[in-house]
Amino acid sequence: MKNLKVTLGAFLVAASLFTSCEKKSNDTSEISIPATSQEFAALKAVALENQKQDFQFDASTMGSFTTASGVEISINGLCLSKNGNPVTGNVDVVVVELFEKGNMLTTNKSTMGIMPNGDKGLLLSGGEFFIDASQNGVSLEISCGIQAIIPTNLTGGDDNLMTIWEGVADCDGAANDCDGIVWEQDGVAAERKIEIGDDQNGSAYYTFFNDFGWTNVDRFYMDPRPKTTILVDVPEGYDNLNSHVYLSYDGEANALANLDTYDSSTGLFSEHYGQIPVGLECHVIFASEVDGEWLYAIKAATITANGIIVISEAELNTATEAQMITMINALP
Repeated sequence: MKNLKVTLGAFLVAASLFTSCEKKSNDTSEISIPATSQEFAALKAVALENQKQDFQFDASTMGSFTTASGVEISINGLCLSKNGNPVTGNVDVVVVELFEKGNMLTTNKSTMGIMPNGDKGLLLSGGEFFIDASQNGVSLEISCGIQAIIPTNLTGGDDNLMTIWEGVADCDGAANDCDGIVWEQDGVAAERKIEIGDDQNGSAYYTFFNDFGWTNVDRFYMDPRPKTTILVDVPEGYDNLNSHVYLSYDGEANALANLDTYDSSTGLFSEHYGQIPVGLECHVIFASEVDGEWLYAIKAATITANGIIVISEAELNTATEAQMITMINALP
């Protein structure tokens, strides 16, 4: 059986509302004190908690689960250990699956991959996954691969360039706000191939994940146009600790770029790797927190060389998590 976990999410919402009740109004024209980094982090934690699916199986068997999106995941119970010892009895499994940029944004799991030179570039995703197994609250280790069969129609159809990427923490410069992910592909990941085949519902990616944690099926976004950096100016009082700035590329439903650099002396966010195509049609998204809800602005833009995009306080609006996801997924 599976169900969506909401208990911890409800607690975090309550905590966020309590800590912010004296400082803000839902009328964005009266916002005088921006969110704290803790309040913003709590909002993203709620969003992640709401994406979790729970499963259970006996460690003496092969645990096979079908997620809400139709992904088939198989874990060999004989490969599990706890504190170095083989596992017996029931095992609890948590799965998060992210396919669309609305859920990627609210959970702060953008699709930025580390390039061979150390810079970051946009990835097109065939699915972001978090898988964890535990017993009585103790996390388990696994010594063999986790099989995943992922319908390709969830992300626009077959793509023979997809490979496996592994998620590492991207902390945005704050130890208490380490919910971001950047994707890397080391030699081990590169050797784990993805095959495309048919399952009972159509075409699917067949692959193995090496370990518990975050794994992504991805490839780099490719565009032949000249590239540039851009700057984004956000309302006063917001920085990389209590807000994020994302880029949604028009025409790419399964990708979300993150402007991960912030200059405290200028108050500007930047993509400083020079990987954004000149002439790209996109939407710039500012995201923060107000009174337990999302504070946001969405602004259409055409990328110009070394351009500066300004988001004013008058452009800010509020939304629930569900509304935020719907709006971001509806972008072109």
